[in-house]
Amino acid sequence: MIIVTGGAGFIGSNLVTALNQLGEEDILIVDHLGTGEKWKNLRDVKFLDFETKENFISKAEKGLFGNEILAVFHLGACSSTTEKDADYLIQNNYEYSRRLATVYSQKPRTRFIYASSAATYGAGTQGYSDKPEPGSYLRPLNMYGYSKHLFDCWAHKTGFLRRSVGLKYFNVFGPNEYHKGSMRSVAIRAYGQAKCSGVIKLFKSYRPDYADGEQRRDFIYVKDAVKITLFFLERPEVNGLFNVGTGEANTFNRLASGVLSALKIPNHIEYVDMPSGLDKRYQYYTCAELEKLRSVGYQEKFYNLEEAVQDYILNYLEKEPDCEMVET
Repeated sequence: MIIVTGGAGFIGSNLVTALNQLGEEDILIVDHLGTGEKWKNLRDVKFLDFETKENFISKAEKGLFGNEILAVFHLGACSSTTEKDADYLIQNNYEYSRRLATVYSQKPRTRFIYASSAATYGAGTQGYSDKPEPGSYLRPLNMYGYSKHLFDCWAHKTGFLRRSVGLKYFNVFGPNEYHKGSMRSVAIRAYGQAKCSGVIKLFKSYRPDYADGEQRRDFIYVKDAVKITLFFLERPEVNGLFNVGTGEANTFNRLASGVLSALKIPNHIEYVDMPSGLDKRYQYYTCAELEKLRSVGYQEKFYNLEEAVQDYILNYLEKEPDCEMVET
């Protein structure tokens, strides 16, 4: 059996879809569905069973799932970069991960792959290299990033990283992020704005070295992120922390233009003020260094930004009947 925590979420449900395409259906999905629309991501995937995250960790610690677990993909977490409850993030993202890792550190035949985040790099003043071991030189800008960093450090200090993989996902976008509310990608929010008004709004720049809309991110399509994730399932001898990005920093202007082009709408972009306080926590540039990933054998070509945006819009967003998807 394969266990996917966060399996009803954005990256998790896309991972389950990819596992299904490989013929894998003996999958246990672990998640917290709440009162939102996340459950809809389960409609098109095949899996053996579902457990709430609370029941699952209790059963796992009691050994109720046995020893025949091929892999644990631990993708479940609170991914809100604006979450203010630090205790909740510690409990949900750090302590839960630590408990789960402790269980499977005792099962050497089980592959353990978990989601870290590029948010651990903070403003990027120390670069975006995944080669150094995690440590105090990194300064995350928000509590979400710190909770992920804290687990990376624990996994390193305890030696758990020597037999597991942590994936530092950069700006992932694509199908099945519809339930994420304010944490949805710029791509889907730009799509909603373009459909509603024909105008996409981007944040102004507050730094003289960046023009409005020229702030840059390493945007990676979820299909590519899933390919990298599955690559490590097939390479049990490879362990440690790895970036999951394209190695290319694209501007928000280019992303917005790609959305408008896919919809055949004139290129109309407006620049608006950032919410109060965000300017002090805003990343102007992110870009994954991929030398380490390439060195262990990952040589797949990535979608370029326009290809990814067009696939997302034409093959998913334009075919999705749920009205909440086009909210700005």
